[in-house]
Amino acid sequence: MLVATSVATDARVLREASTLADAGHGVHVIGKSVPTGWEPPAGLTVSSVGTSSVFRAEGGASLAGRRLSPHLRFARWVLLPQHRASAFGRWAAGALADGRHREFDVVHAHDFTALAAGAELARLRGVPLVYDTHEFWQGRPREHRPTPLADLRERRLEDRLAREATAVITVGDGIADALRRRYGWGHVHVVRNTFPARRAGSAMAEALPALSAPVGLVYAGRLSAYRELETIAAASRLVDLPITVMGPADETWLGTYDPGRVRVEGPLPAEQVDRRLAEAGLALVTHSDAWENHRLALPNKLFHAVRAGVPCVATDVGELARTVRAHGIGTLYRPGDAADMGRAIEQAVADYPALREAVARAADELAWEKDAAVLLSLYQRLEPAEQQSENAVAPPEPHQAHEVREAHEAPKEGGS
Repeated sequence: MLVATSVATDARVLREASTLADAGHGVHVIGKSVPTGWEPPAGLTVSSVGTSSVFRAEGGASLAGRRLSPHLRFARWVLLPQHRASAFGRWAAGALADGRHREFDVVHAHDFTALAAGAELARLRGVPLVYDTHEFWQGRPREHRPTPLADLRERRLEDRLAREATAVITVGDGIADALRRRYGWGHVHVVRNTFPARRAGSAMAEALPALSAPVGLVYAGRLSAYRELETIAAASRLVDLPITVMGPADETWLGTYDPGRVRVEGPLPAEQVDRRLAEAGLALVTHSDAWENHRLALPNKLFHAVRAGVPCVATDVGELARTVRAHGIGTLYRPGDAADMGRAIEQAVADYPALREAVARAADELAWEKDAAVLLSLYQRLEPAEQQSENAVAPPEPHQAHEVREAHEAPKEGGS
C-alpha cells in the first residue's frame, strides 16, 4: 500500500490493511513522515518517506498553524500549489524508490497523491493496481489560488491511470456515481468508512450508556473550515443542551473561531469517542455544501455515531442527508442555518426513542463487516487461481499501468 499520510492516524488505511492482514495477506504500507517509534497494528509493516519541498526542508516548521500577517497570507495563497506539488512529487519519487526493492503481487494506491507511483510500481512488476480514492479529488476544498491548467492535467492523469487499474475503490455511492459519470469508469467499487460493530464478546464489548433522553451533543472530527462549526457555535446560544466539539485542529482556523457556548477539546481514540457520544446521547454530523466533495461525501462521523448507538443531527446536504433519511437515524437542518439546527436538535430530543430504535436496526447494514466483505471479495479476484480455491470469497478484471510523472497538488482533507 502507498499513502501520502502518516499512516498512524489514517483510520481508513489501517482498517483496510488490518482486514487484509487478518485474512492472510502480507501487507506493507509506505507512508509519509510516519512518527518515529509508532508501532503499526499486528500483521502490518510500515516504512516512511519524507516530504521536503523546494520551500521547506523535511521537519521544517509549517505556516499552516500560525497567525500570519496579510502579506504572508497572500504569499502562502500564491505559493501553496508549488509547495504541495514539490512536496508530494518528492514523496511519490521516494515511495517509488522504496517500493522497487520490495516483493509484492498487488499495489494498493490510496488517493491521487499515490496513484502515479503506484501505477509505475504495478507496471514494473506486472501486477494488479488498486486505486483507492478517499474523496472526489477534483471537487475538494482549496486553500490556494486557482490552478485551472494543473487541475486539467490532474484530471487527465487520474482518468488515464485509473482506467489501467484493475479496480477503483471509493468511500460512498455518491462519489462512485460521480466518477462513473465524469470518467466513464466501469470498475468502481464502494468500501465505506464504517466502523466494526460493537458485539458481545468482542474487544469492544464494554457496555455503553443507553440513555432515555439526550443530555448533550458531540461533534467528533477535524476542527477546520467547511465543517459547519460556525453554525454549531451559533446554535449553541439557542439550545439548552451542552455541545462539545472535539478532534485534531487546524490551529490557524481555530485561532479565529468564536465557539459561543461550545466546549472545544482535542482528539481521543475511537473507543473513547464511542463513550463520549453515548454519554451525550446525540452526535453532530455536519458538513458544508460549498464544495462538490462535501456534497458527495459520507463522513465517518456518521458511522461512528451508529457504532456508538446514538442518533445524529446532520446537515441536509447530498449523500449524508440521503443516508440519514434512508435509515431514519437522525434529524436534518439546512446548512449554515443555526436556527434550523436548533429546530433539528429539538426534534431529535422529541423523537429520541424512535431514533435510537432506528439506529439499532441500521447497525448491521452500516458496519465495517459489510464493507470488509466487499474488500476481501475484491482481493480474492486478484489472487492466482490456485490460491482462490484455498481461501473463499468474490468482484474486478485484469490490468496494466503507467508512469510516475506529475507532481501532486494537495493532501486529502481530514477524512472524518
